[in-house]
Amino acid sequence: MTDKKILLDNIDKIHTTEMGLDRIKRNLKIDAADVVGYCINKVIDKNCNIYKQGKNWYCEVENIKITINSYSYTIITAHIVK
Repeated sequence: MTDKKILLDNIDKIHTTEMGLDRIKRNLKIDAADVVGYCINKVIDKNCNIYKQGKNWYCEVENIKITINSYSYTIITAHIVK
């Protein structure tokens, strides 16, 4: 099974912490009420490049890079890629 398929098959497990919410909002300069939903929508985008390195998934789409722990499915951070 491909890395991308594994992540997409477990999309309902994706979550983040309170600190993660604040960090993602600050880094992406967004004011979304549902930050996890915002990130999931980016991950499921057909243009999203998903790959696994070490213990993390990396999801790159548009100018955003989202880091997700591959064991807990916790969104660790998200950044705007310059």
